[in-house]
Amino acid sequence: MREELQKFIDTIPAVKDAFRLKETFWINDKKVPQAQQPAAALHPDQIEDARNRLERFAPYLEEVFPELKATGGIIESELREIPGMKDFLNTAYGAGIEGRLMLKMDSHLPISGSVKARGGIYEVLKHAEDLALEAGMLKETDNYRVLAEPKFREFFGKHTVQVGSTGNLGMSIGIMSAKLGFHVIVHMSADAKQWKKDLLRGRGVEVIEYADDYCAAVEQGRKNSDGDEMSYFVDDENSKNLFLGYSVAGERLKNQLDRQNIPVDRDHPLFVYIPCGIGGAPGGVTYGLKQIYGDNVHCFFTEPVHACCMMLGMATGLQDQVSVKDLGIDGRTDADGLAVGRPSAFVGKVVEPMLSGIATIEDKKLYDLMRGLLDKEDIFIEPSACASFGALIRPTELKGYLEKAGLTDKMKNGTHIAWATGGSMVPEETRAAYLKMGL
Repeated sequence: MREELQKFIDTIPAVKDAFRLKETFWINDKKVPQAQQPAAALHPDQIEDARNRLERFAPYLEEVFPELKATGGIIESELREIPGMKDFLNTAYGAGIEGRLMLKMDSHLPISGSVKARGGIYEVLKHAEDLALEAGMLKETDNYRVLAEPKFREFFGKHTVQVGSTGNLGMSIGIMSAKLGFHVIVHMSADAKQWKKDLLRGRGVEVIEYADDYCAAVEQGRKNSDGDEMSYFVDDENSKNLFLGYSVAGERLKNQLDRQNIPVDRDHPLFVYIPCGIGGAPGGVTYGLKQIYGDNVHCFFTEPVHACCMMLGMATGLQDQVSVKDLGIDGRTDADGLAVGRPSAFVGKVVEPMLSGIATIEDKKLYDLMRGLLDKEDIFIEPSACASFGALIRPTELKGYLEKAGLTDKMKNGTHIAWATGGSMVPEETRAAYLKMGL
């Protein structure tokens, strides 16, 4: 495979940099205006269906998770302006950020403390609804608070939910499935942090550990689930339900921007930066935002240098037919939620015409950014979430993108949003260890 990839190494600078384990920034030359977007595997109406389903489940979620009382069972995070971090990035990295810099704090989402609380929890809820409707135990017009009754836990207890994960997806799937009463099995790769495994086991989740990477954990999880007719596998590589759960974030973010009187239009562009592993969460968020803001939102992913699978898949056009290991890249990174060697083909194909670009970042900088955010804003997020600042600290490439898009003179009125993907559930001792890393 390496010989077949040599032509891409020779002709695409970002692939050449990736091969040399250097930070890079790939600008997507396949992006097209919203009006010219080809038909996708999904339809915007499906986002509304997902939003309605989450609203149906709100009474149940409010009943079983006390932390959701204040929001009436809606799982959402704060959107906060972070001017101190903007100054830090401009001073320490020469970022040259104009306009607002904001943090979308999915790091503090209720229940599982990461962006995976969107897609992961949504898919589990949809599966539970499908089973209960099919069994005649539930109607869509019911108050879903009834799902907290013992008879439903007993019913769901006859079924199994399985997933392969590096950490955060397993947390959201495991916590939600166990709460409903499912038997849950989370297949965790070697990259997963021990505290995440311990937390899941403490919630009654069966955790199977693997010495191999994420892809191996997913493959074995899928195989185990396929052999059990009462088991449902959450397929992070191909799941449309996960994707749709994430996509609901687009409308939610619009509501937050509207409430803060922050416009988004040609003269007030919106730039969103999202850490990327296999691609489901950033892809779903991007899809949801593009349906609302079209050409006025510009979405970028960031990946670790050693796990830059989505960049390789999209830059070469090979999607899931290429792995970082094909270039001799080991896939090892402290950013456990992003430690994926092969991208989702489903996500890559959906976002190919709408994604603006992908940056890569060294692990050491993740720790520097983590300390900077804590120092300037008193906000802690885990290292993988700090990848959300990765494109912002590549000012030369961003400047080139702005010039090509004709946005250079618009950025004083623009808004940058770094999507913090996880961190609030990190134990204190682990936080303390993180803060000493890379010094």
